[in-house]
Amino acid sequence: MNKYETMYILNPSLEDERREALIQRFADIVKADGGEVESIDEWGKRKLAYPINYIPEGYYVLMNFSADSNVPAELERNYRIVEDVMRHVIIRKDA
Repeated sequence: MNKYETMYILNPSLEDERREALIQRFADIVKADGGEVESIDEWGKRKLAYPINYIPEGYYVLMNFSADSNVPAELERNYRIVEDVMRHVIIRKDA
């Protein structure tokens, strides 16, 4: 299994319940394919370097996980489907 790090920015106007549901949904995608979520670090609302769709801030979430090589593609697909994800990135860490 490979180690990965993903950061995604959620719409800051989301209700707490919806935001927690999305964070749990992305963690469950990793777990469903036999991966392991090592940590989820919620950075909270931060000002963006530039507005995205006229929104000047976002809610940052950093997740570290170990998984097979097919999991990042599935995460990426889900990030693109969910309208409340403003930006995302997945990085494979070196051993």
